[in-house]
Amino acid sequence: MPRFLYFAYGSNLLAERLAARCPSAEPVGLASVAGWRLAFQSKAFDGSGKATLIRGGDGDVVHGRLFEIAVGERDRLDRAEGADRDPPVYRRHDDFAVTRPDGEVVSGITVYLAREETPALAPWDWYRALIVAGGMQAGLPAGVVAALAVTPALPDPLPARRGRREALAVLERAGFAELAKACGGGVVTAANDRPAEAPTVSLDAIAEQAVADAVAVG
Repeated sequence: MPRFLYFAYGSNLLAERLAARCPSAEPVGLASVAGWRLAFQSKAFDGSGKATLIRGGDGDVVHGRLFEIAVGERDRLDRAEGADRDPPVYRRHDDFAVTRPDGEVVSGITVYLAREETPALAPWDWYRALIVAGGMQAGLPAGVVAALAVTPALPDPLPARRGRREALAVLERAGFAELAKACGGGVVTAANDRPAEAPTVSLDAIAEQAVADAVAVG
């Protein structure tokens, strides 16, 4: 079956997160795009900020992960990103160009960019955790992961929110249980909709220690 290349830079960095949406997705390496910045300026339906790429300066660069996905699952990814809505949350672009670590420029890449950029938004802590976990799993530069880890984020006021429950579950499944705990504990059921308890461990501390360990090993 024909496949297309997709550039992930947000929560889809985590392979298990993307696989839940597109089962055929396979990571095929890292890539970056110059002249862009990562910002949480895509306004979600719950009012939180989701990741998007915005135009930056000459020194700006966004690091991400390339996946191969079956063309037959393109519609599934569109739905997951809200590209099928009217108006769309994200717009799909199939003519993006990225650079691999060896300097090869690859064109014809699929990427999703927010239809509107809304400044002054903050992500939920569980959404930030997905991106941090994905960056760690993919092996993004340590400084990039560290910057993601200290991005201001808010605790979700609705612990039973479906998105939060799914995020915590995928973090556990991907081997990032400590990051899930840092977002207020284990998976919350819909019948247990109560304010989240204060986390006993800091997401910042976990991610920063992981980055420090990676730097030490490198």
